[in-house]
Amino acid sequence: MKHAPPKSVQQIIISYAWMAIGAFLAALSIQVFLFPNRLIDGGVIGISLICARLFGAPYLPLFLIAFNLPFVYLAYKFIRRSFVISMTIAILMFAGFLAILEDLPSFDADILEVIVFGGAILGLGIGMIIRNGGCTDGTEILAIIINRKRGFTVGQVVLFANIFIFSAYGLIFLDWHAALRSMMTYIVAFKMIDIVIAGLEELKSVLIMSSKPAEIQALIMHELGLGLTVIKSKGGFSGENRDLLLVIVDRLDLAGLKEIVLREDPSAFLAIENLHEVAYGRSNKKVAKKRKSTKKRAQKKKAVSTS
Repeated sequence: MKHAPPKSVQQIIISYAWMAIGAFLAALSIQVFLFPNRLIDGGVIGISLICARLFGAPYLPLFLIAFNLPFVYLAYKFIRRSFVISMTIAILMFAGFLAILEDLPSFDADILEVIVFGGAILGLGIGMIIRNGGCTDGTEILAIIINRKRGFTVGQVVLFANIFIFSAYGLIFLDWHAALRSMMTYIVAFKMIDIVIAGLEELKSVLIMSSKPAEIQALIMHELGLGLTVIKSKGGFSGENRDLLLVIVDRLDLAGLKEIVLREDPSAFLAIENLHEVAYGRSNKKVAKKRKSTKKRAQKKKAVSTS
């Protein structure tokens, strides 16, 4: 069995450097925005913030490390040992920056500004950590294990855990306004994490079934300048051999793609799905560049013909 080559030293250093920047931003958000304004995050970070508010702010880094230790063990036992190293380093970085930034002045402003900016910076930091292979919250580790054992989705487990944490926060301090504001902050942070990991680019995967695959293939390549993949298939009902066309397209070209396909074959069928990300290898990057240049030439040709 072939194994992927290990990361180079340079790649490892770059990953940990980005993790350090993410840990700094997450700690900055907590010490400047969340904790001074009685807001918490979800998961282990939220539990640590509750305990820090009960027993004192200087203990926050210690609570974060202590509450994550069981999840580090679970990750070692049930997920991957290599992941444990990245997770441990990310947690120690996060805790270290929390200790360093403890005496920073708080951000005193309207609570809506605190929720939006604090949640966005927190999500940006945690997203950078996750994108580079780290983790600062053991809740998702537990969710992955429960998903494997019991069948509940990761999202369901995390949602249940966070509802319990925010409810406990409201009950302990008898402050449901702070609990609800914390939930809003968590939603902002969660969305920012999703943006950092998946990106802002909205890509679509389009599977085209038509009786004229060759003609549509030529039109897509020459008019839109898009590459595609031809998939050999067989009709389940008719038993006929046919070609399916798979196209990756951004949302700006989607309307043009549908117009071209249905113009050539009004009975064609298009299955359109959202894609979070498309990753290119070294050789495929060259293909992608060629596609972009082909697309530009097609657009120029189209502009000249219409004028």
